[in-house]
Amino acid sequence: MSLEIKVPTVGESITEVTLSQWLKQDGDYVEMDENIAELESDKATFELPAEKAGILRIIAQEGDTLEIGAVVCTIEEGAAPADGSAPAAAPAAEASNAAPVAAAAAKDEDPDSYAAGTASPAAAKILREKGIDPSTIKGTGKEGRITKEDAEKAQPAAKAAAPAAKPAAAPAATATPVAGSRNERREKLSSLRKTIAKRLVAVKNETAMLTTFNEVNMQPIMDLRAKYKDTFKEKFGIGLGFMSFFTKAVTTALAEWPAVNARIEDNEIVYSDFADISIAVSAPKGLVVPIIRNADAMSLEQIEKAIATLAGKARDNKLTIDEMTGGTFTITNGGVFGSMMSTPIINAPQSAILGMHNIIQRPIAENGQVVIRPMMYIALSYDHRIIDGRESVSFLVRVKQLLEDPARLLLGV
Repeated sequence: MSLEIKVPTVGESITEVTLSQWLKQDGDYVEMDENIAELESDKATFELPAEKAGILRIIAQEGDTLEIGAVVCTIEEGAAPADGSAPAAAPAAEASNAAPVAAAAAKDEDPDSYAAGTASPAAAKILREKGIDPSTIKGTGKEGRITKEDAEKAQPAAKAAAPAAKPAAAPAATATPVAGSRNERREKLSSLRKTIAKRLVAVKNETAMLTTFNEVNMQPIMDLRAKYKDTFKEKFGIGLGFMSFFTKAVTTALAEWPAVNARIEDNEIVYSDFADISIAVSAPKGLVVPIIRNADAMSLEQIEKAIATLAGKARDNKLTIDEMTGGTFTITNGGVFGSMMSTPIINAPQSAILGMHNIIQRPIAENGQVVIRPMMYIALSYDHRIIDGRESVSFLVRVKQLLEDPARLLLGV
């Protein structure tokens, strides 16, 4: 007896997922609750567990787009092999299942099976690009199905020899050879990347986005970190970074300028009396924005630990949808990649985002003297439908003031 494993419901707004990777092979023995595949939605990547122990029979292929509730695979009853060899089929005691199993085996060997010569979506795309007819390919997948690997190995058939040219015809022009490698490769857009693209374009088209800039003298924070970083790490077990200072400064300024922490819903403006700060993180599969909940009530140490935890999950593709849903304001740090200045795009439905940039030693005027200081440009992109120029500029000036005098963050002044 086999059990169908279907795509689970992973969120109210998610209607389909992409099968990004099989963690087990067809015919492998799997334990109950063992992860067998990775599914990717438009918000996160999550693992699909086996709902019972047995023999895995793969149905969907890597790269397939599946609706919620679609069958991904089946798990047949079978015992785990003692020597690690291929597991046996269903136990002999299951005599009633012998005929269906035998029929399925015969079907796999039948070249006229309905699946023979049928390409998976990923394989079909590759074959189209190569100009190869799927009917000319012998599939190695289940029941003769053409897999992605089959398509990648397939080569176009040699073209028939061209007829001899007429004596009066002019010689054909030859293409000018180009030195160097000119390879190209194509990759299907992931669900996450497609969603990012749609949301960013929607923000540009549906909001009155504007960006205001300022600069911050980072010397006071750098001096404070240099003085207390060892003590801080020894006491709390984590390093003292710049992000905790920026998060603390932002939450203080948001309390003073609540419109920057608001959002539009239908014909209403929703003001939040809390600050859930989204931190933009570059993950292997794209940009994600995990959220620090109630960051306004946290200390520097708590913020640093929350950032470290979320960044680690992002790198390992372990973030849950709940950890990326919501948020009232976003901070993004392009400076870690060397960006000197940019105009960050609002993370909808939020109304503002703060962009941090590279710290550069630059000459500035200080008390009538030209001095060299570590300076950072900061940018605030905001929705002008909610936030006026006075509020946006005042908010950014307040952030600058708090960062250039870190004692204010501790004293709340």
